[in-house]
Amino acid sequence: MDQTSLFAITISRQLGSGGAYLGQQLAKNLNIFYADREIISQAAKQFSVLDEELESIDEKKGSFWDSFLHSFELGFADPYKPPRITLPPDLILFNAQSEIIKRITKERSAVIIGRCGSYILREHPNHVSIFLHADVAFRIDRVRKLYNVTEKEAERMIVKSDKERSQYFHSFTGEEWTDARQYDISINAGKIDIDESVKLIMEFLQTGLLKR
Repeated sequence: MDQTSLFAITISRQLGSGGAYLGQQLAKNLNIFYADREIISQAAKQFSVLDEELESIDEKKGSFWDSFLHSFELGFADPYKPPRITLPPDLILFNAQSEIIKRITKERSAVIIGRCGSYILREHPNHVSIFLHADVAFRIDRVRKLYNVTEKEAERMIVKSDKERSQYFHSFTGEEWTDARQYDISINAGKIDIDESVKLIMEFLQTGLLKR
């Protein structure tokens, strides 16, 4: 297994499909960097806001700059209200996160979760993109258990997340987020156990990417 060259794995995932767990297990097995909250933290430092503020609007379209300016108005920063910025608010955040993702993958091999990583790294010479999905019933059951919510609330969370992520992805890539044709690997987590999916992906990497 040749891991001397830097490589990147990006995971696009539907809420409740197990994308974070899959990414963590791949990073652990490959002994590489796992980038999820790291991206939020670095972006938050650039804009001098709390991680929690960015996380609440992460991978959502149309809310970053309004939230940022609102923090000023509430007195979390300087009471002075800055003039409205003409640049598209979502573009500011997207460009910042894109640069962070590119910088991370130039410095080390990494697993990148969400944030249009598959599109941002489309020209990376050693990049494998993964899309993890599942039927709604499977996702509802998983979200219900993970977040300790009712079945109805889990379904509401899924519908909301799907809409926001789809809009966010299409806005910056012009592509449909759930179109499997743009990914190297598409896995139905409801049909293939996530741990088995890890093994499947590892085999794929060993026969391709990691031998380059």
